[in-house]
Order: sequence, then structure tokens, then C-alpha cells
Amino acid sequence: MKILHTGDWHLGRTLEGRSRQEEQEAFIDELVTIVREHKVDLILMAGDVYDSVNPPAMAEKLFYEACARLTAEGSRLVIIAGNHDQPERVAASSPLVAAQGISLLGLPVASPIYVNVARTNEQAIIAALPYPSEARLSELLSLDESEQALRVQYSAKVGKLMAQMGQHFKADTINLAMSHIYVLGGLESDSERPIQVGGAYTVSPSELNIGAQYTALGHLHRPQQVKGEGVIRYSGSPLAYSFSEAGQTKSVMLLDIAPGQSPVLEEIYLTCGRPLLKWRCQGGLEEVQRWLDEGRDRQAFIDLEIKLTEAMSLGDIHALRKAHQGIIHIRPIYPEQEQELSASERASLSIAEMFTHFYTRQHGGAEPEQELVELFMSLVEENKESLGEEGAE
Repeated sequence: MKILHTGDWHLGRTLEGRSRQEEQEAFIDELVTIVREHKVDLILMAGDVYDSVNPPAMAEKLFYEACARLTAEGSRLVIIAGNHDQPERVAASSPLVAAQGISLLGLPVASPIYVNVARTNEQAIIAALPYPSEARLSELLSLDESEQALRVQYSAKVGKLMAQMGQHFKADTINLAMSHIYVLGGLESDSERPIQVGGAYTVSPSELNIGAQYTALGHLHRPQQVKGEGVIRYSGSPLAYSFSEAGQTKSVMLLDIAPGQSPVLEEIYLTCGRPLLKWRCQGGLEEVQRWLDEGRDRQAFIDLEIKLTEAMSLGDIHALRKAHQGIIHIRPIYPEQEQELSASERASLSIAEMFTHFYTRQHGGAEPEQELVELFMSLVEENKESLGEEGAE
């Protein structure tokens, strides 16, 4: 049986207000081509179909079109909800699509999914666990408020659910595990951090030791294997969704697997999506202009950090953005920002001087107007008077 592992599509996601719709459409086109060329029997989509619990209509349309196109190639689909998904939304169309070979799982359950593949006359049993937050488990895992106690209880609960499903594995079936969780040892990216990664919701790799031949994970956006019993992998996201993913090569994982055998793995690298790159310009505006004239990274999204000795004008900023539509961030670095005050230096500053230093660092070297300093000092004095009156009472 040939199985393709993917996840973390985040349909509907933008980058600082810039649409990624065309890139996501290109990913679906590429995925359909991969499925067709490799005659994939089963696709495991390991969560985060959407980027929010209330995705835009175009994102939902793209998802439904993807399901229709992939099943038209003869593949079966198993899709679980991730932490960014609204679980009932993901599973809502289950009655309509089950007959087309699509299994949609929104909330955690204790029974596996069975998939029969006619081409190979084999059956896959999938211990599939959607994102298992306490709310979605409908269970308070620990009365102890400490993170350590919750981590232990949470990991054990995930392990128990996986083990219950793993009891259905057989010697003559293809036995798989699948979830949207953070497994200890996985490498994170900034694009996962708006939601909880690690911390209390951390699962020990040992809890996934249920006899699966392959464990397909979603949640982390970097493709990677996690140390543990058997093969445990994150497929990663198909596109780079934050500049912490700059330079990462995105991929999907193809498995050729038979009952009782270790899977033969092939990582298939994706070509879709605009790269996210960081430009670090030590030579100021002249160096940036030279790179622009050279046509460097024309198709990329750019995070620009530029060293300057004089403040940039609005005209400079508009010119840069006009010259390269992919420039997302422009962060000027001035000499003042590279200087850290020592503790003794801070102690010798007045409150007004400390405010001025803070303002300068926050605003790229620009100094505050005197009126602003005076306003700040008046607020400080009002606060002192207020505290004095409260103390007298």
C-alpha cells in the first residue's frame, strides 16, 4: 500500500495581510500530481486544515475541491482536526463524503479508522487522534495547577487513547498512528506559537509506542523525525508561514508499506510557494538598492533589516516597497540600538533620560519631542501624588 503523509495546510492563512491563496492552490495542484504519479492509495492529513476556527469561504472551497480531486485519483483520505480547526466544522460533511472514501474526524475518540484498499487487497487500521486539548477531551486532567503535573497527566491521557486504538491492530493489517500533538523533542517555528506548543501540552514519545508501523504527526511546521519507538514523523507545512521558517525545504512523505514490514520512506520535496527570506544589509540603503537592481529574490517575501546612521524617510520606505512588492518588514538598525546601558549607567539616569533612551530604542533612533517628555513626566508626577494620597488613607 502506498500512503502519503501531509498536514498543516492552514488554508486561509495570510502573511501580514498578504494572501497566500494562489500558493495554496498551487500546493493542491502539486499534491494531486504527486498522488497521480505515485498511485497513492491513502492520504493522511494530520490536522490544521484551516488557519482559524472560522475560515474564509475561499479556504473551505479549496479544501472541498482538494478532497474531490484527490479521491478522483483513486485515493482514500483520512483527515483529522488540528488545534487551529473548529472540530465540528471539519467533521460536518462526514455523512456526505464517507461514501467517497473520505474520513473526517473532529474530536478525539477511542476507536480507530479502518480503510480497505482494493488495489492491494489490504486493510489499514489507523489510530487517529485529532488535537486533544482538555476542552476537546471534555476532561479536567489534573487538579494540580502546576505545569509539570498537567504535563504528566496529559501525556498519559494521550498514551491511553492511542493504546486503546492500538489494541485493534492485527498482524495482517497495515497499522498506523496519526495525531496533531507536540511530541517532546520536536523543533518549533514561530508560526506555531500563537497556540500552545510544548509546555503542559507535551507528549512523551514513549506514549506513542503502540505497535504502529508509522506515526504521522501534525502541529510542527518543520519536516522532521522524532526519536522514539518505530518511525515517528512530522510532515511539516506545505508553505513557509513565518520568517522563522526561512530557508526550510517543504515536503510530503511517501510510504510504501506492507503488513508486518517497516515502511520504505521517500521524502518528496515541494516546489510550490514563495520563499521567505531574511535580508541583513550592513551597507545601508546603498546595499539594498544594489540588491534590488540585481533583481535578487524577486519572487520571495523579504524580512529586511538594514543598518543606518540617519533616519529613513517615508519616501525611502515607499521606494523600497515599490521596488520589491515582497518586502514585508523593514527594520532599520541605528547605532543607538546596538548600545546597551550597563546597570550603573541606568542608575545614573533621571526618569526623563530613561524615557528618552527607551523611546529612542523603540523608534529606530528617533528622539521624542520635548512636549512628549514633559507629558510623560506629568503622568509620573500624577501617579506619585495618587500613591501618596492612598498611603495617607
